Amino acid sequence: MLFYDPRFLEHVSSPMHVERPERLKAIVDRLQAEDLLKDVHTPTPATLGQLRRVHRTSFLEYFQNLDEGFLDPETAVHPETWDIALLAAGATIAATQESYARGKPAVALVRPPGHHAGPDYGGGFCYLNNVAAAAADQVAQGRRVAILDYDAHHGNGTSEIFEDEAAVLYISTHQFGIYPGTGAAADVGKGEGRGFNVNIPFTAGCGDASFAMAYDEIVEPVVRAYKPDLILVSLGMDAHYRDPLTGLSLSSPGYVDLVTRSERLAHDLCQDRFVVVLEGGYHLVALSEVIAGIVARMHRSHVDLELTQLLDETGKGKPAIEATKRAHKEFWDLR
Repeated sequence: MLFYDPRFLEHVSSPMHVERPERLKAIVDRLQAEDLLKDVHTPTPATLGQLRRVHRTSFLEYFQNLDEGFLDPETAVHPETWDIALLAAGATIAATQESYARGKPAVALVRPPGHHAGPDYGGGFCYLNNVAAAAADQVAQGRRVAILDYDAHHGNGTSEIFEDEAAVLYISTHQFGIYPGTGAAADVGKGEGRGFNVNIPFTAGCGDASFAMAYDEIVEPVVRAYKPDLILVSLGMDAHYRDPLTGLSLSSPGYVDLVTRSERLAHDLCQDRFVVVLEGGYHLVALSEVIAGIVARMHRSHVDLELTQLLDETGKGKPAIEATKRAHKEFWDLR
């Protein structure tokens, strides 16, 4: 199942902004070329009630009434921004609801992205937290959710929203030290959320072997122990070696394998209740072929990938993985 609306292409933060409509257009064009643009669902906007579960009313009112302005220097607001952001959140919520109800994987092809939007702020190209709103919608129905954030930037908004919440497990692989500067291994959550906020802070250069190691030694064992009712993936292709903004080095096959293994985990634990939500990623070929590769795998098919260079064969991220294990030794059995 795909959740998409052409109105997502109407969001333009500012001329020449790196988070531009061409990102999503490249994905849709590639899916169409590979005959994978099918079972497409048209979303409806999120409601204020759904958004209030993750954002404070004061922030929602401020954003809705801003008209023209900025949430941060890189996150401009225009008269149409509110409605498009509502639609992106609504698409993610609907994808999650349908995946749970039908026991089928779904992909939310949305923009603007959302994982940097926190309880009372936006920023980092994000306005409303799409994946958090979808997770909170499931929690409201008594379900446990695992969010796997495979974006090069730490999802500070998602992390903060659920930092004291045991009904949401948040695991993030990211490059530490770049925007937004959060996501240290020692940040394990607060109160009832301690142990349910798992950060794997990679350094520049980490790629396929490091992510595979993190998945094997942290992601899969923690998620299996947690036993969620569904798994959501915040997927940013900016950890790709061709991305212009970061220093990580995942290849296209590395990305597809990472998400496919996460989908298999959802098959084992959650009866195929699995949702991929688009976050960052700014190289058009990397974006389009990774998403096409993931959707093809969901259909038990494949596409040819171009960006296959392997830059991390040894697991440069092992120190970060060990730091995360130490931080969580009282919460999880990580050997």
